[in-house]
Amino acid sequence: MPDPRLLVLLLPAVLALGGCQLSPVYAGGNASAPATLLADIGIAPIPERAGFMVRQALEEQFGNSVASPRYRLEIALDDQITAFGVRGDSSAARERRTLRARYRLIDAATGTVLVDDTAAADAGIDRVSSNFAVVAAETTALERLSIDLARQISARLARYARAAKG
Repeated sequence: MPDPRLLVLLLPAVLALGGCQLSPVYAGGNASAPATLLADIGIAPIPERAGFMVRQALEEQFGNSVASPRYRLEIALDDQITAFGVRGDSSAARERRTLRARYRLIDAATGTVLVDDTAAADAGIDRVSSNFAVVAAETTALERLSIDLARQISARLARYARAAKG
């Protein structure tokens, strides 16, 4: 049995949660507003390797694509690698890879911009003596950042769909 003093401390928090009216974003499963919206988005091509990886991650987040989507998602990426942490031989000890995305959800029929937002993610990379290892680490960082951006964009669009419905 829990300590009665603990129950007295937790009671106000439990009572407050009853009035917060939180509900899951995807309540309703595949028929929910977010799931319906994400399934009806076509992703415009994104240039460069980072663009390919972000687009692939988004397609995995959104599920199957439709032949003629109601919405179009346009994304412009900025992929930067910055060296810092100087060693005794004046070489960089670390790198930071930053991937930023400006994305717009557009109604395909009217051309109306429904969402115009940004997402960003970054990762630290150790610089070692092997160039191959550094390139491998940069590639792995890009893979992780692409997935992170896709999750951020997907979550933001799901919140938009939920708000637009209600």
